[in-house]
Amino acid sequence: MKEIFLEKFEYFIKEIHPSEFFNSELEILLNLKKKFKDLKFNERGDKLLIEGDNDAILKVCVILDSLIYFIKKNENINEANILDILNGKGDKLLQSENGRVILYGVNKKKIKAHTLNQIKLVESFDKNDMVFAVGPAGTGKTYTGIAIAVKALKSKTVKRIILTRPAVEAGENLGFLPGDLKDKLDPYMQPLYDALKEMIPTEKLEDYIKREIIEIAPLAYMRGRTLDNAFVILDEGQNTTHNQMKMFLTRMGKNAKFMITGDPGQIDLPRSSISGLKEANLILQNIEGIDIVYLDDKDVIRHKVVKKIIDAYKKTEHAN
Repeated sequence: MKEIFLEKFEYFIKEIHPSEFFNSELEILLNLKKKFKDLKFNERGDKLLIEGDNDAILKVCVILDSLIYFIKKNENINEANILDILNGKGDKLLQSENGRVILYGVNKKKIKAHTLNQIKLVESFDKNDMVFAVGPAGTGKTYTGIAIAVKALKSKTVKRIILTRPAVEAGENLGFLPGDLKDKLDPYMQPLYDALKEMIPTEKLEDYIKREIIEIAPLAYMRGRTLDNAFVILDEGQNTTHNQMKMFLTRMGKNAKFMITGDPGQIDLPRSSISGLKEANLILQNIEGIDIVYLDDKDVIRHKVVKKIIDAYKKTEHAN
């Protein structure tokens, strides 16, 4: 039987301000207590008092060193990162800072993959020309995809970016809005514009759009085209029909990268219609050159309440 030695240890918070470590939004201390239930933790200014088995304390210290290193290197950190490091899955997160930066945006803002699944999404394009990113709202699917596309454009891997969405409500629900079809659809495309504005200076972005180096258009505009030398993103793919998804996927031309994002939990199609995204994920499994990356509530990088909202709806849906 193993002899347990009880110890008291003072772990000093160095290299970062204690307020960053004891940030209530991250709940590091709460997660440590859940992970190491046999240890006692107490906050004391710039140090953490730990009491319990010596071997367990040693493991905690290693984890704390990793957490502090990660917090120091990253201005953006979330609970998913904390849990990955606590559970020994943080190797990729703990790589050099540049390893997680996708590109530098406006004012040299670091546009990053913040979670393991987002990193997986970035890495998937190194091996595949078509990638599906499937997961709930707030998991960074579209934002990460646009960042990958902008990086490909800047590195001249592709000559243009095409961003598209299915216009589910392009009929009677938008008919009362003023302007032509583009004017009516611009509000639906706004999340795509918002992401681009963080990555490309306004004047340059306007020039790219004017010269059609960057094109933002409804899915119907893709019909009959062959999209060569382009990084093409179909956003909100769950709202495509069978015919629309098939049409889009077969637009792929030479030297093209295709990304399809979608949330199967937010389908706005009539109940009689089958989601093209769900169908494609079943039909296109195990095809070389195509990958499907699944994101979940652990990848939510919005306000932590969003994760709780997703969890609450999930429980209700399962109950029903």
